[in-house]
Amino acid sequence: MKLRTTLILFLLALGIGLYIKFYETKRPNTEEANRRAQNVVNFERDNIDGVTIQNGEERIELKRTNNKWRLEAPVKDLADGSLVDNLLFDLDGWQKEGTIAAKEIESDKGKLAEYGLTKAKLKLKLSGKEAPPEIWFGNNTALENRVYVRLDNSKDVFLAGKNIRDEVSKKPEDFRDRKLTDLVPTQVNKVVLKSSAGELELQKVANHWQITKPMRARADDQKVNDMIARITNSRIQQFVAGDGGDPHPYGLSEPRGSVTLFSGEDTTGQVLQIGSPGDKDQVYVRFVPRRFVYTLPKAIDEVLNYKPNDLRDTHLVRFDRNQLDRVTLDGREKGKTVLARKGEDWTIANKKGVRANGPEVRRLLDLLDNLPAVGFVEEVASDLAKYGLNQPPLVLTLSSFASENTAESNAGEQPLATIAFGKVEGDSVYARVGEEPYVVKVRRQVLDQIWKTPVAWQDPAIYSFTPQQVHRITINSGPTAVRVSDHEWKGVEGGGNINQGNVQGLATSVAKLRAVRWLGQEPPASAFDQPAAIITF
Repeated sequence: MKLRTTLILFLLALGIGLYIKFYETKRPNTEEANRRAQNVVNFERDNIDGVTIQNGEERIELKRTNNKWRLEAPVKDLADGSLVDNLLFDLDGWQKEGTIAAKEIESDKGKLAEYGLTKAKLKLKLSGKEAPPEIWFGNNTALENRVYVRLDNSKDVFLAGKNIRDEVSKKPEDFRDRKLTDLVPTQVNKVVLKSSAGELELQKVANHWQITKPMRARADDQKVNDMIARITNSRIQQFVAGDGGDPHPYGLSEPRGSVTLFSGEDTTGQVLQIGSPGDKDQVYVRFVPRRFVYTLPKAIDEVLNYKPNDLRDTHLVRFDRNQLDRVTLDGREKGKTVLARKGEDWTIANKKGVRANGPEVRRLLDLLDNLPAVGFVEEVASDLAKYGLNQPPLVLTLSSFASENTAESNAGEQPLATIAFGKVEGDSVYARVGEEPYVVKVRRQVLDQIWKTPVAWQDPAIYSFTPQQVHRITINSGPTAVRVSDHEWKGVEGGGNINQGNVQGLATSVAKLRAVRWLGQEPPASAFDQPAAIITF
C-alpha cells in the first residue's frame, strides 16, 4: 500500500474518531431523547442565572450571583436558595400530559380564552445560556391537578401537572430567605455583644475562644459556639419594614442591645440589633447587612443576658494531649519529678528513665484535663503572696519535647501550660495557670491525687518473671517446695506433703508481684521489725 493511501486512511479514521468523541457521545441516547421530547421545556439547570415571575401586577425577580440566589424585585434581599433550586429541579422534569395543536385552536378562536391563555396572568421566564421560552400558565383542565400551559414562541397548548404553577404562585416574601444569615458558627472568629450590662468581646485564637473584654480569660468553646449558633440559626418570623422607615415603633432607634459577628478578614462585621418585643412571643430586630426590620422568636433575647462568667471556661487548664510529652512536678519540699512519654509508655526521666506507672500518669492527665475551678477569686492578682502563689509549694509544667530541631520548633522542651498550687484554705486550694492574671480555687483533694516524689510514680511491677521461671520457694526459712515439672512440685527440707494448687498459685503471685503504691526508699519506722512472712524464691 502506498504511503499516500495509508496517510489518507489514517486521517479518515482520525476524523471519524473525533466525530464520535465530540458529537455522537454528546447526543442523548434514545431513552433520554424520549424524555426530553416529553418535557414542557428543556434547559441545563447550571446555566440558569435568573428567574422572573409575573403574577398580574406583581413581579418577582431572582438572580444568581456566585452560586447564591438574591431577590431583586419587588425588594432586594437574600433569597431562599433551596426553594429556587427545587423549582428548577421540578421544572426540569415537568412533562406534557397532552397536546392541543395550534390548528385545532385556530379553528376555534375562543379556545385560548377558555384555556386562560389569551392574556395569561401568570408567567415564568428563565434567563441564562440556552434558556427556554417564557412559560404562560392558564386555567385548570377538566382533569384533576392538570393545568393548561403555553410557551410564548408556540401556538400549541399543553396539559401538564399544576405543581409548577403552585410553586411560582407564591408571594414575594415566600422567596425570601428566612435564615437570618448564611454565616455558620465555624466561620465566626470574633463576637462583640453589647447590652445594658456593658460590652463583651470574644476572639477565636488558635481554634479556641478567648474573652478579651471586659477582661482577658479563656472562654468555653462549646458555650460560645452554642451562642453563635443561636444567632446564625435564627429563623425570621415576619418581614416588617425596609431600612428607610422609622425605627422608633420597633425600639430600634436605641436598641436594647446588639451582637456583631465577624468572619475571615471582615472588619465591619454583621450587626444584629435587638429592639422591643412584638406580638406572639416575637421581638423586633434589624439585621444591618440585609437592611430590613424583622421579627425573630423572643428566645433571641437570651443572648443579651450573657455575662463574662456565663461563657467562661471553668476548666483549670486547657492543653493538647497529642502534643504533650513531659510532665514536670516540682514540689518545694519533695523535689522534682519529670515524667517523659516514650511511645505509648511513660518513664521517669530524672530517675534514669525507669518505667513509670502509665495508668497513673494517664489518670493524672485526665484529672488535670477535667479539673474545674470552683471559684474565680481575683481577676487581676496584684498580691500573689496573699494566696501562697509567690512561692508555690507545687508547680506542674506540661510541655512538648523535641530531640532535634525541626521547621516547626527548636530542640528541647516547649511548655504548653504551667499550673501553680498555692495556699490551702478550707476545702479549697488557690491555683494559677501560667501568666493568666486571675487566681482561682480548686478542690483541695486534688493535692492528694498528685504524688510528689519520683518513686511514687514508679511502675508498680516489682518482679516481671513468668511462673515457670520460679523453681524453688521457701516460706519463713521453713518449708521449701521445688518444681519437678511445669505442673508438679515436691517438698524438700521440711516441705512435707505439697498442695500443688496452692504452691502453683503462690509461684504465679510472686512472679507477677506488683506494688499497690510506692511509699519511698525509706520504709516507715518499725515496718519490718517483725515481718509477717518472708518468702524466698
